[in-house]
Amino acid sequence: MKESKGLYESQKLAIGYWIVAICLFGVQLIFGLIISYQYIQPEFLHKFLNFSICRLLHINSMILWLLFGFIGGIYWFLPLETEREVVGIFLGKIAFIVLIAAVSIVVLVFLLVQIGKGEMLTLWFITEGREYIEAPRWADIGIVAVFSIIFFNVFASIWKAKKLKGILWVLIVDLLAIIGFYIAGMFFSPNISVDQFWWWWVVHLWVEATWEVLVGVLVGWVLMAVLGTPRKIVEGWLYLEVFLIFGTGILGLGHHYFWIGAPEYWLGIGGFFSALEPLPLVAMIVHAVYDAGVHRLKTINKPAFFWIVAQAFGNFIGAGVWGFMHTLPQINLYSHGTQLTAAHGHLAFFGAYVATNLAIIYTALQRIRLPEESLLDGTLWKWVFIGLILAMLGITAPLTVAGFAQTFIERAVGGSTWQAYIDAQLHPWFKESMIWRMGFGIMFFVCYLLLVTDLLTIGKRKATHQQ
Repeated sequence: MKESKGLYESQKLAIGYWIVAICLFGVQLIFGLIISYQYIQPEFLHKFLNFSICRLLHINSMILWLLFGFIGGIYWFLPLETEREVVGIFLGKIAFIVLIAAVSIVVLVFLLVQIGKGEMLTLWFITEGREYIEAPRWADIGIVAVFSIIFFNVFASIWKAKKLKGILWVLIVDLLAIIGFYIAGMFFSPNISVDQFWWWWVVHLWVEATWEVLVGVLVGWVLMAVLGTPRKIVEGWLYLEVFLIFGTGILGLGHHYFWIGAPEYWLGIGGFFSALEPLPLVAMIVHAVYDAGVHRLKTINKPAFFWIVAQAFGNFIGAGVWGFMHTLPQINLYSHGTQLTAAHGHLAFFGAYVATNLAIIYTALQRIRLPEESLLDGTLWKWVFIGLILAMLGITAPLTVAGFAQTFIERAVGGSTWQAYIDAQLHPWFKESMIWRMGFGIMFFVCYLLLVTDLLTIGKRKATHQQ
């Protein structure tokens, strides 16, 4: 039900998700700065907060804040699509509280307990131990339960409203895939090849495929809100994206099978198809901007518009170009696991997911703080936009240089020996790159603080004048 300001209950829940998301964004950056400094001074916080724990918290807080942002986007746009309050919103609120409590407990366990013996008790209550999905098993089940509630909210709302549009079809299917692919990561096998096979189904297909489709849905809604893009354009490219991501995504998963004991045919299949996933999303945004240009590029929300354009090209360059640079098996043989992977990861996640979340939040702020059809604009967001992009490029470039040094010195010349590893770590290209990365990381954090300031203030002064 709408209140006097015109917000649905689910949209107020979305604001709650975004507040937590932005806080977790800050946590991610703090731990990112710590591990950046630990590359320069390895003794920093040694035996108190070791590199492995800080890196774990850096990556997991990133995954969580992006998820919180996406869920907020679903709860914000769903009632606008169905023209009614979300069915089961009370369950959605309970899931929100449970999710925050679970995240807090897991973070405290990671900080205070950190590791356990190699037994089931550790797997269930401390850490699963597998990179990127370290959360203990009870938290895994909780994540599946929360997404099941979100699926129910979406499906029941659409069913009740009898408004089954193309975008909502895609959302329903994708939510099922998000639940299914995450469950795949719960299989346990003492055979490392089998274990890695299922692990990649979560790391690649869950994060890179189902998230990309979810982002396609959210970007489509943002384009319709800020540019007035016709639904047929959004839905046309979205269908193509689903086809390519689930088509090429499953085959592209093969580039992770290169060195885990999987059959050799994955070398060619995985290398080729993994670079095609971001293309439809880029095409959707280029088509939308072209269509808006035909109508003199009118927008009611400049920060959201610029972030959605940054999303398209950041996604293509970070996920596509930087990924393809070291995806071919002939290159990956030498570059696998070096800082080139970190460079690709930073740029891809920033372009594909961070930019999407910021565009969604700015889209909502226009609706929350200004009258309908009023322009959301300002000065600070422009500095934040430029600063965050420059800082991210500044982080990515030295990581790429460091990765090249590792690929050349440690792998191609040194033959992957322990001494070659040490030689690469001590080489000036690597050491100086870590200092540059730290410097741009500090710049990124300053821009984050400016971003928080802008999110708290943008539109308020204009709304006061208009009153």
